[in-house]
Amino acid sequence: MNVEIWSDVACPWCYVGKRRFEAALAAFEPREEVNLTWRSFELDPQAPRERGVDSTTHLARKYGRSREQAEEMQRQMDGVAAGEGIEMRSGLTRGGNTFDAHRLLHLAAAHGLQDPLKERLLRSYHSEGEPVGSPETLERLAVEVGLDAAEVRELLAGDRFAAEVRDDERTATALGISAVPFFVVDRAFGAAGAQSPEILGGLLQRAWEARPAAAPQSAS
Repeated sequence: MNVEIWSDVACPWCYVGKRRFEAALAAFEPREEVNLTWRSFELDPQAPRERGVDSTTHLARKYGRSREQAEEMQRQMDGVAAGEGIEMRSGLTRGGNTFDAHRLLHLAAAHGLQDPLKERLLRSYHSEGEPVGSPETLERLAVEVGLDAAEVRELLAGDRFAAEVRDDERTATALGISAVPFFVVDRAFGAAGAQSPEILGGLLQRAWEARPAAAPQSAS
């Protein structure tokens, strides 16, 4: 059973959604039959490598709020994340372009390391205040999870996997995905948002039950 999750590294709800999906998957009995793929989605494709303002200022400007209101929004988000065991520090985040991070996730998938890199990128951005638009940061994090430094440097210096990222984004548009996280199972069942483990577990179960029965073995 194939699960695809469209998300962005710079999305706090995507981090929460990852934890909730992990809880749902842990409780799903045929979990060994689930193949998970992280798909690319950019919340702000026009973002520079790193924004020139702090995250609180950016949030206030984006939603037309005061700085105090933006700080309260961040505290609330951090509280939600804490409930999922995530030490999120929204005030430390350094927003920027995530296109190269998505390209790296495609490279990691080719080496069976996509989920570890996804986790490392999320923690780096949301908990450690790392600039994930920075090639130096991306190289270090990718090497931490086991990717080859030379291959990572070559990717970041070129356009490898750029087409695959764009293809993920076109597929999202075709599927009507306009916000993330978004969970898709076997391209037949979907759920939008960082739903509870119970709802995500129900999604997995419905998709599992809808799978065609295995063909009977012929007698020899």
